[in-house]
Amino acid sequence: MITVDEIKRVLPHRYPMLLIDRVTELVPGERASGLKAVTCNEPWYEGMPDTASAEDYHYPWTVLIESWCHVAGVLVAWDRPNPDVRKGKAMLLGGITDAEFHRPVVPGDVVEHHVRLARQVGETFVFEGESLVGKETVLTIGRLTMTMRPASDLDAPPMTASPMTASPMTASPMTASPVTGPPAAAPPVPDPPVPDPL
Repeated sequence: MITVDEIKRVLPHRYPMLLIDRVTELVPGERASGLKAVTCNEPWYEGMPDTASAEDYHYPWTVLIESWCHVAGVLVAWDRPNPDVRKGKAMLLGGITDAEFHRPVVPGDVVEHHVRLARQVGETFVFEGESLVGKETVLTIGRLTMTMRPASDLDAPPMTASPMTASPMTASPMTASPVTGPPAAAPPVPDPPVPDPL
């Protein structure tokens, strides 16, 4: 059992974006499970009128996925904690595919997230899993990609060299190839809309 004080020593997330309350299972390099208790005191419900319906209290889907990702983050960072995102390595979300929402989550629900590491290539991790309330599945994730990058890279100034003038070894891999030669032509840019004179 990993409690919130230990989670805060591993992840940089803090209120209101620390979205798991405990980790109930952790098998490094394989899987993790964690709990999120949803309450009516969540910041997303601030200002909710007294006339709000039950549907208005559905937990935001994006926040539910983010909560699931925090369990994945503990799985990745447990053996190399990084509570200060400005140092060490930062977690970056690469993308999500085949995410399905099965039923809304509401205050009073305790969500149990299950995360499995499907594949790892270097510092890139591919996860799959689901979230349940009781025995009922509320969310499934077919694939979620996360990568770790040095935090210092996020502070680096943007590149100023144009892909047309950069050498094949430094040009973007999407615009040039050291094997085929010059960069590919850029896609056409549409004309700007003409303003309505009226």
